[in-house]
Amino acid sequence: MGLKKRWNELSSMGERIQQETPPFFKKLRAIGLVVAAIGTSIVMAPVALPALITTIGGYLIVGGSVLTAISQATVEEGE
Repeated sequence: MGLKKRWNELSSMGERIQQETPPFFKKLRAIGLVVAAIGTSIVMAPVALPALITTIGGYLIVGGSVLTAISQATVEEGE
């Protein structure tokens, strides 16, 4: 019984991600991608950076990725 419920939840999430994203969340998704790209640039910089800067870059990657994922999963109410 539990496996079927989990499968239904996962399939509904897949359907939700494929639906149209509202314009506001499209902008947030783009911002999240830019933030994650900036964090990646900091972490992968070819020069030695202080540990604090590298840590901030890691947080930017995580924050941008979460923002992008949540914005992608948002749909219009009633759909």
